[in-house]
Amino acid sequence: MKKIELLSPAGNMESLKAAIEAGCDAIYLGGTMFSARAFANNFTNTELIQAIKYCHLYGVKVYVTCNILIYEHEVDKFIEYVSFLHQNNVDAILVQDIGMADLIHQKFPNLELHASTQMHIHNLDGVEMAKKLGFSRVVLARETPIEVIEDIIKKTNVDIEVFAHGSLYVSYSGQCLFSSLIGHRSGNRGSCVGSCRLPYNIVDEHGNKLNKGSYPLSMKDLNTLEDIGRLIDCGVTSLKIEGRMKSPEYVYTVTKLYRMAIDNYYKNKSVYIDEKELLNLQKIFNRSYTKGYLFHENASSIINDVRGNHQGIYLGKVIDYQNNWVKIQLTSDVSIHDGLRIILDDEDYGIVLNEFYIDKKIAKVAHANDIISLKVHKFIPKNSIVLLTKDSSLIEEIDEKINNKERKVLVDIKVKANLDKPLWMEVNDGINKVSLNGPIVLKALNHPTSEIDIKDKLNKCGDTVYKINHLYIELSDNIFLPFKIINELRHNLLKELDTLRIGKSNYKEGLYKREVPIFAKQKLKSVLVSKIVDKLNYDIVYSENANDEAIIKLPKVMDNYNGLNQDREYLIGEIGGLHKLKNVDTDYSFNVVNSYSVALLQSLGVKRVTLSLELNEKQIENLVNAYLKRYNANPNLEVIKFGKREVMTLKTCLNKVYKKDKLFLQDRFKNNYLIRQVNNLSYIYEPKRYVSSINYYDLGINVVRDNKEV
Repeated sequence: MKKIELLSPAGNMESLKAAIEAGCDAIYLGGTMFSARAFANNFTNTELIQAIKYCHLYGVKVYVTCNILIYEHEVDKFIEYVSFLHQNNVDAILVQDIGMADLIHQKFPNLELHASTQMHIHNLDGVEMAKKLGFSRVVLARETPIEVIEDIIKKTNVDIEVFAHGSLYVSYSGQCLFSSLIGHRSGNRGSCVGSCRLPYNIVDEHGNKLNKGSYPLSMKDLNTLEDIGRLIDCGVTSLKIEGRMKSPEYVYTVTKLYRMAIDNYYKNKSVYIDEKELLNLQKIFNRSYTKGYLFHENASSIINDVRGNHQGIYLGKVIDYQNNWVKIQLTSDVSIHDGLRIILDDEDYGIVLNEFYIDKKIAKVAHANDIISLKVHKFIPKNSIVLLTKDSSLIEEIDEKINNKERKVLVDIKVKANLDKPLWMEVNDGINKVSLNGPIVLKALNHPTSEIDIKDKLNKCGDTVYKINHLYIELSDNIFLPFKIINELRHNLLKELDTLRIGKSNYKEGLYKREVPIFAKQKLKSVLVSKIVDKLNYDIVYSENANDEAIIKLPKVMDNYNGLNQDREYLIGEIGGLHKLKNVDTDYSFNVVNSYSVALLQSLGVKRVTLSLELNEKQIENLVNAYLKRYNANPNLEVIKFGKREVMTLKTCLNKVYKKDKLFLQDRFKNNYLIRQVNNLSYIYEPKRYVSSINYYDLGINVVRDNKEV
């Protein structure tokens, strides 16, 4: 069985080097364009070229995130960027946009495609559909349980990537419109405002607060260290660490822990986790930990309602406050420049220890049971809990490890130095072999070159990524080799090996083509209802109730398709339905924002394509015009014009957590968002009914929809 891949994040070159030094097998990163982490530092094109070469020297693969939705006016620039990545030998790109995936697969058939978790793939049929679309790897939704992952791996030959550690988001990825519709910054475009990390109340219909804390949507961090063995044994291709917005020290610490856990399991069939390393991890960053839906943590224990930021570790309590000075009794060590947080009822108080005292004497280090005094700028109640949120000495220690560059590529070198024959040298890294000839070996006149002399010169690989594993030397007696010749040949040999390890792109460009059906222009009205209760004056009726004489709306999250009638028409919300069903329309949750996505879906037999809720009037006009021009046919498009729109889809069933049939999410402005339970999922709706004034028919839209389901 092929060893599982450890995949680490990099938001900049420092984090990339940290991940490599910690032992990752692959890196995922984003450029300054088209990446779902717009607020990470990210990599310029020049830096991307450097990063790919640097990683490949160490045998580390590079996957570039191109995982946002691409609007019509961006397509040419996007494809130019993908071409640049391909020509510079990137190992794969991650994509969310199905239209762009189709375009890339046809234009660049040799470029490996990975389906981003933003594609919301969570079942076998979704994986199989991704395979049909040209993806060789699928990053499953974080909500996918281990048993489903095991079943998928048994039944498909698509590589499966699973999130193993890091931030979790309360809504299914790709299905959260909270930031976009409320905050006007799209998570599907990499600009999420972090709506789920903000304070809210969960209230009943009478306005009574039900949650104890203030962060009912903020999830704990995923940590699967204890269960690495099961993920390895079931055949997962890649374990992914979240964290492109995190520090190099975080990336190093997490990668190192998972590297040790993976290697330990392969060696001993068990996972040993060093307690000190775990404590270091908590110091660097944590929101408290959960095994997630991956390993069936329940909804109430997966949320961290206390706070949405770094928890740190417990450090002690405030034992006195007088005149803006506090005394803290410690339970562990602190040093100058460490970061502290004092937990208060109203708002936590953060401070950096630039100056503190023990027994009225200024100090740089304090230990467990010491009492330190420091100045503050607000009243701090006695017995307030104090957390350590930054350990400056730990950060210095990690930085030193990163900068030492102890990770090396082991190579074997063979040398033949036979009298009157060319000097011959070969290097072998286990995959690549390079051999070179030097000048003719001459007889020594005074001081013969010994085997020890050659070893002494060849064992020094200088500022390269290489370290000699085995050195084999064959030489005649009484010969002379100038050290300069040995050094030059070794240098040229390793330079040739560098070239092979960096690799060369298998760039190939093909032609894009899609045959699409022809649809008549129409002006129709549709409606979505939970259940038909009276005659509806609409041309098309969608219903969640399978008994109604209507087009059945299927959930966005599908565990199975048992009992579905292939002869009926369905409105589907995820790509597994494309693989399983024949007679379908696609809902807005397919996140269609460009003409290529429309063409792909309609060429696959989709009757009606509902456009993304994130498109504005101009973007819709651009999409339709581009479609007409490229395919010389009318698309059959639908938009939602009226109704309350879903802003989140949660696997966490909040109604069960708070034991109420009717719930609302209340923000700090007292807006109430209805929480609706369907099939053990929670759907959160915007506070007010949406009404658009756009004349969609004039833009080329055939159907406008009224959402009456809530």
